[in-house]
Amino acid sequence: MSRPPVLQFTNKGIYCPAGDFYIDPSRAVDRALITHGHADHARPGMGRYLSTQATLPVMRHRLGAITAEGIRFGQTRRIGTADVSFHPAGHVPGSAQIRVAVAGEIWVVSGDYKCVEDGLSEPFEPVRCHHFVTESTFGLPVFRWAPQQVIAAEINAWWAACAAQGKTAILGAYALGKAQRLLSMLDPSIGPVLTHTAIEKTNAVFRNQGLALPDTVHADVELEPKDYPSALVLAPPSALTSAWTEKFGPQESAFASGWMALRGARRRRAGDRGFVISDHADWPGLLSTISDTGAENVYVAHGYTDTFTRYLNENGWNAQVVPTRFAGETPNTGPAG
Repeated sequence: MSRPPVLQFTNKGIYCPAGDFYIDPSRAVDRALITHGHADHARPGMGRYLSTQATLPVMRHRLGAITAEGIRFGQTRRIGTADVSFHPAGHVPGSAQIRVAVAGEIWVVSGDYKCVEDGLSEPFEPVRCHHFVTESTFGLPVFRWAPQQVIAAEINAWWAACAAQGKTAILGAYALGKAQRLLSMLDPSIGPVLTHTAIEKTNAVFRNQGLALPDTVHADVELEPKDYPSALVLAPPSALTSAWTEKFGPQESAFASGWMALRGARRRRAGDRGFVISDHADWPGLLSTISDTGAENVYVAHGYTDTFTRYLNENGWNAQVVPTRFAGETPNTGPAG
């Protein structure tokens, strides 16, 4: 008699019967293991949360008073008859892949991940396993990221050009992870960096954890933009089309997202520029990661699932699409990728 799989894909999320827990559940459950703090992975309403110690402060900032515990990277926790550990995913600071082992069978849930170092997040570590649950947000061959230093040079050149023309540069980026990565890439000799409240509050969470971030100026209601010539403003995408930006006078705006690799996505954005930079793995990164895991079975959980799964099956892997309720990022939902 065959035993049930270590992980099951249910309408509440990825479930482990041996430990009676869910990974990144989409509905309220008693025990939730969380890969990282983005809203489509760490949702409110769970009875108990377990995440990395570095993700815990962000979750509490976002979700309020929750019953939650942090675990060190690489530390093994016995839950029921399952051995669980968290391993760096490289997506944003604190993000993790979750390894679940039961009776010698090993599964790894990637969460969101990128396999190039950004100088801010804990570097991605491949984890050997029998079964690998992967994202495929950018699971098409067109998505191939340029080195970070190349994109940094492009952004800083654009900012300097804006400053020379007497314009404020406004750069749209997701408040958790992408904004802090961009902040670390900016050249402070060009001018001051102003931050929207949503981003500044997240910066404060990371600074309180000891993460070294460059100086910023909170662009609150009392800020006078004329006091900060040659500034660059970091703001969440939703703010770029709001009345909030009007106070900065003459300006240019840009988005920073992997979706900027698609012409259609660039046309649909109101920004003047698009910079192609993502906190997700690109096409080569997805393939190299899957190869490095040594997994016999691959489960493609969100993104370009059908196309990516078909490619894997045509090239020697045993792959299948699995349903999830992750919102993820798409060309139409925002430049968070």
